[in-house]
Amino acid sequence: MATNEIRSMHVFRKVLIAFLVLALSGPLLVACSGKVRFFDDWRAADRSPAGLAPDPRIVREAVVQVYAARAFDWRGAFAVHTWIATKRAGADHYQVHHVLGWLRYDGLPVVLSKIDLPDRNWYGQPPEILRELRGPKAAAAIDGIDRAVADYPWANQYRLWPGPNSNTFTAWVGRQVPALRLDLPPTAIGKDYLGGRILAPAPSGTGWQVSLFGLASITLAREEGLEFALLGVGFGLNPLDFEIRLPGIGILRA
Repeated sequence: MATNEIRSMHVFRKVLIAFLVLALSGPLLVACSGKVRFFDDWRAADRSPAGLAPDPRIVREAVVQVYAARAFDWRGAFAVHTWIATKRAGADHYQVHHVLGWLRYDGLPVVLSKIDLPDRNWYGQPPEILRELRGPKAAAAIDGIDRAVADYPWANQYRLWPGPNSNTFTAWVGRQVPALRLDLPPTAIGKDYLGGRILAPAPSGTGWQVSLFGLASITLAREEGLEFALLGVGFGLNPLDFEIRLPGIGILRA
C-alpha cells in the first residue's frame, strides 16, 4: 500500500474517532446526569401539566408556545420531542399540534391537532418553552400555524431517523410561519429533513439550510448561527447570541 494511502487511512481513522467521541460524549453526559429516565412504563409515566402555560381563563390575549421535552426512554439522551400550542384571543382552551408516530399503527395520520393541556410532561420528561408569542403577534401567527399544520406534506409518514418525525413537523411549521423565528436545538433530530428538497429556509426563517435527506446539513441563519449536522449529530456556534450547539446537550448560552 502506498505511503499516501496509509497516511490517508490514519487521518480518516483520527477524524472518525474524533467524530464518535464528540457525537457520544454529549448523550453520555446527559444519560449520566439523571435527566433521562430509562426503562419506565410509558402507561404510568407522568403526563401532568408543568405550569408553564398561562391559564386561558385568566389570560385572554392570544398565546403561541413551542415546547420541547426529552424523548421517552433511551432516546432522550439524544433527542427531544417538540410540539406547538396555540390559544386564540378570548378562547378558554389551547389547541396542541404535534406528530405522534404510533398513530400510524392504527392507520391514522400521524399529525394530531386537538384541544389539550399545552404544557404536559412528555411521559415523565419536563418540557421547556422554546418560543412564545403573546397578544397581536400571537394572533397574527395562529392562522399561519393552522394552515401549515393542515399542509404538512408527510402527514401519513413517520420515520424516527432521519425523518420525517415530530421535529420535522415543528420545523416545517416554523419555515411556513417565519414570524415565529423558531430556533430548534440540535437535539431536535429530524428538523433538517426536507424530503426531496436540498435548499430551504432555516426553521427560524432567518437564514438558509442545505440538507441531503436529513443525513447531512448546513444551516446559516441569524437565530441558529452556523450549524453542521451529520447523521443527526449537530454542532454549531452562534457568536451573535453567545451560543454553542452540541449533540445530546442542546444549546449552551453564555
